[in-house]
Amino acid sequence: MTLYDKVREDLLSKIKDGTYPEGQTIPSELELAQIYGVSRPTVRQALQLLADEGYLEKRRRRGTVVTRPKISQSFTMSISSFEDAMRLEGRLPKTNVLVFRRERASASVARRLSLKEGEEVYRLVRLRYADDLPNVFVESFIPCSLYPGLEAFDLNETSLYAAMEHCGSPVTSAHRRLEAIKADSAAAALLDVEPGDPLLLFHTVARNADNLPVEYSVATYRGESNSFEIDVRRA
Repeated sequence: MTLYDKVREDLLSKIKDGTYPEGQTIPSELELAQIYGVSRPTVRQALQLLADEGYLEKRRRRGTVVTRPKISQSFTMSISSFEDAMRLEGRLPKTNVLVFRRERASASVARRLSLKEGEEVYRLVRLRYADDLPNVFVESFIPCSLYPGLEAFDLNETSLYAAMEHCGSPVTSAHRRLEAIKADSAAAALLDVEPGDPLLLFHTVARNADNLPVEYSVATYRGESNSFEIDVRRA
């Protein structure tokens, strides 16, 4: 076993046993080099391995912080709720509804939902957490005409897709488009990241069994906390 592997193994053991709990800044490279009696490049290589595995993260003004491995999101391949995805990863999900009201569809929203501009839609804005850490900010638009009873649901506690199914028109398919962006000051404040940090942006149009568009959403995920699984086949 190499020196950097030994340093990695010992640091990982300390992370797992709580010596270095999640959110704590670990000693500096110089301090670790002195603790383990190795060079700084050896320490740096060990830290990079742990960062690649999701256990550490370098943050400006704070140093190297203990984190949990990235949440593996499989929703790119299936229709599932955020709550189900988090529980499969062993995380505790929480949703905070920031806005839920009727609005007139803008030209952009109307086009994606095959509506006329100005038709009524529900606008739902949520901040969603994994283990009390803000993980995704999502803004959704749903045609009011297809879901007249949607306002009766507490969407802090009930998933949107479960509520839509209860209203009689469940989501059966979705098309998603992924972009990589940098956090502006507003997104950074909401998701507890630094301005300029990487974010993952998903545009989704969901459809029902009649192939009608029933939801358009824009979801912004923390880049440092999430990975996404995508299956492809040869054409």
